[in-house]
Amino acid sequence: MRTLLKRDEARILTTALLSTSFSPLDMTANGKPWGLHWRSMPSFIVTTVAIGLFTDLFLYGIMVPILPFLLQDRLSIPGNQIQSYTSALLAAYAGPSLLFAIPAGWVTDKIGARQRPFLAGLLLQLFATTAMTFGKTMTVLVIARLVQGLAAPVVWTTGLAMVQETTDPDRIGEAIGVIFAVISVGEVAAPVVGGVLYDEVGIAGVFGVAIGILSVDVVMRILVLDKKTLAGYEAANMHDPASNAAAEEREREPLLASPPPSNDAYKIREQVGSFTRAVPIFYCFREPRFIMAFMMTLVQATFRGIFDATVPIEAQSLFHFSSQTVGLLFITLFVPHLTLSHVVGRSVDKYGTRAVATAGFVLLVPCLAALGLPSQQCVAGSAKVVLFCVILALNGIGLCMVSTPAFVEAIRVTQRYEASNPGFFGEYGPYAQLYGFNCLFFSAGLTIGPIVGGVLRDVFGYGVVGILFSVVSGVTAALAFTIIGDGRR
Repeated sequence: MRTLLKRDEARILTTALLSTSFSPLDMTANGKPWGLHWRSMPSFIVTTVAIGLFTDLFLYGIMVPILPFLLQDRLSIPGNQIQSYTSALLAAYAGPSLLFAIPAGWVTDKIGARQRPFLAGLLLQLFATTAMTFGKTMTVLVIARLVQGLAAPVVWTTGLAMVQETTDPDRIGEAIGVIFAVISVGEVAAPVVGGVLYDEVGIAGVFGVAIGILSVDVVMRILVLDKKTLAGYEAANMHDPASNAAAEEREREPLLASPPPSNDAYKIREQVGSFTRAVPIFYCFREPRFIMAFMMTLVQATFRGIFDATVPIEAQSLFHFSSQTVGLLFITLFVPHLTLSHVVGRSVDKYGTRAVATAGFVLLVPCLAALGLPSQQCVAGSAKVVLFCVILALNGIGLCMVSTPAFVEAIRVTQRYEASNPGFFGEYGPYAQLYGFNCLFFSAGLTIGPIVGGVLRDVFGYGVVGILFSVVSGVTAALAFTIIGDGRR
């Protein structure tokens, strides 16, 4: 009976989505969309995007601590194969993002509208969540993770493009920091909620919470008015005093975007090929800062994938934790994102990307190297659990410090190219393409991390995993210090 009720909830939500017009909600008497003013305000757009990305990461994270137990309980996978199957399911999420991140960004930039693909991503998330809940074979579970991975680039590229369109370049770090603070709640809560619910009521409880989160998300995505929709309305109502007053008030919003100054160093003077004109974001890869920004994204996502794949199994092996306790363990890793993301964002705006990113990767060097300490019998009893939590928390601080600078560095380089070359990037700019590439590199990291981390842990132990990737972090810190930052060009 409970399963039937949960399926009914999914069917009702799907019907509501399909029956909803992708145009603005009911028009008022004067022909403008209901709630035009507040639905198009930058603060509401940032909030909507934050909730959308929160949902994406929540649906990803809620499965992380329970996958090993789900494979054992539902599919009867042998214990010595749990690590490889868990890593495969985590990597399956990232695979489609690698393939579809750039096409999703390119299509979104061409059509200009952000709301439609934003809602389409939600439908994919709903299907994937339902399949993951009720699938009884490995094939179905893999398909569910693939579809969930397909939704991610759509949601991230369109959502972050909406934010960039409404945010002042000098405050983009703060805006990204606010979004990261919100989505970090999902990163913190999802493993805990997933572990506790699975332990207490089973997978049906996990599904119920996921549907509830999706329901809130769909309301926000239907309400938001993107830049193209708003521009179309204002062009048709430019002589309406009420519309003009609303537009003027939006311009006074503190985060509203203004174009960055032109820079001759970013002027495109040579003839470019037809392929680059079709996908103009590729030209930005001539700038070393742009490449390094994505390398930082790749590295920090790889670290994230390693933790997702290995922490549950390491904790189960060392401490014999249940899924509930493993979920609680992830709090220590993600709480720094919740508490420090906004501070990191403001620091990036004030001190620059180079200082913050370099400090973050330097901090990760000893923290990653310390991952193997709890298994070396240097402490005993409950002190071993405390040590593991402290190490995870310090790694969480480092990951928080390197996330925002990578985003902001790529955005700033792209903004300077766009400002210096009017019209080259098209009517709607290259920002969905930019976030498509960001999603591609992040997904590549989420693919590499679980596979490499899982294999290294099985063969050499957790200590070797930490030491190897601490070296990677040190090299990345040196490169970041040398390459990125506004003063470099």
